Amino acid sequence: MNTGTRGPTVRPYQSYVYAYPHKTAYRPLADRPALRELWAAEPKDALSLYLHIPFCEVRCGFCNLFTRIGAPEGLVTAYLDALERQAGAVREALGEGARFATAAFGGGTPTFLEAAELERLCDIAEKGMGADLAAVPLSVEASPATATADRLAVLAGRGATRLSLGVQSFVDAEARSAVRPQRRADVEAALARIREAGIPVLNIDLIYGIDGQTEDSWRRSLDAALAWRPEELYLYPLYVRPLTGLGHKEAGDREGDAEWDERRLRLYRSGRDHLLAHGYEQVSMRMFRAGHAPAAGGGDHACQTDGMVGLGCGARSYASALHYSFDYAVEMREIRGIIDDYVSRPAADFARAEHGREMTGDEARRRHLLQSVLQAEGMDPAEYRARFGTDPAEDFAAELARFAARGWLDPDAAPERLRLSAEGLAYSDALGPELFSPAVRTAMAAYDLK
Repeated sequence: MNTGTRGPTVRPYQSYVYAYPHKTAYRPLADRPALRELWAAEPKDALSLYLHIPFCEVRCGFCNLFTRIGAPEGLVTAYLDALERQAGAVREALGEGARFATAAFGGGTPTFLEAAELERLCDIAEKGMGADLAAVPLSVEASPATATADRLAVLAGRGATRLSLGVQSFVDAEARSAVRPQRRADVEAALARIREAGIPVLNIDLIYGIDGQTEDSWRRSLDAALAWRPEELYLYPLYVRPLTGLGHKEAGDREGDAEWDERRLRLYRSGRDHLLAHGYEQVSMRMFRAGHAPAAGGGDHACQTDGMVGLGCGARSYASALHYSFDYAVEMREIRGIIDDYVSRPAADFARAEHGREMTGDEARRRHLLQSVLQAEGMDPAEYRARFGTDPAEDFAAELARFAARGWLDPDAAPERLRLSAEGLAYSDALGPELFSPAVRTAMAAYDLK
């Protein structure tokens, strides 16, 4: 593989870094710190709120997110009951000064909930947590099958500014190959309903690297998406992870396949260039934003600062000293057990953190650098110095020198900005993991996947 570098070959697809540290580095917290004490000294005037719904109508073959297929009778109601109890405990812990600047519903598939259940979810965010959904950006994830007119009407009426639709491919055979059975006609019908609902930002997720996918079929999917003039497009490389549908189906280690790496890189570059030619701006390796997109309502929700408050058994919360959540799993039986435990809890159980990872100064620096530099605009070193009192060029001298030697940094941006080159953006899933601390690497390696 030609990386344009000297030295050993670097695998481009190692890990999608959407949060640092990853939940596989979290561990049970022996002292179970009280949320009231954890958040007491935190800035709370511009928090982010995330509500997690761990249900899907089907589970895609590539998915390793915390979600289960379907819900037995009464489970959704029991889950919303528990979410309401958690909201009460968390809001009390945050105190009267807490204000939310953004909100998001994720999963799973939030639109798995029926219209009346979505109304209740919005009530939990507003009445339970005090978030004004009509006044702040609200992003919601959906699937084509669940993007029904009545559900979309609820979301539009409650202030949703962004709807992210997981399409993955407009080619029916590719969707089946990714274990996402759907027909293009149904996807197009869902997109029509979303546009009719009038939600300002439409995002379409697409995946490259699917078995049988060619540059021609990839272009057809891109053009099918572009026909809807989406304000955002996310292009994801396919990963095959343990305990997922594709992971169970396939023998051997696809992640060490050099030919597959080459094919994914070709498809990425083809897709990137196609979107740039159609007037889209590249925001990160994955995210592209249209020129007609509104200034507010979008974003990829990767906050390198802190102040994330998550509700639900798959949600994370980020305070400056601690990242925390509930237990994590990928295998369906384990997920069902965690959800059953969550819905049985009394309100008092939600007033303490259970699983997490303490954030040292070094980890905070790594997180800030990692999530800033993986954005196409890069990082202002002055902001880093103002926050941490040190210089990133000194804190990460070895890593930055290595990235520069590989051609991953844009020399024309220095010293005003630390910014990736086009090649560096292409290798984001290799660069990100190189900034993980030794302690986090060790914890992730020791995690017993379940």
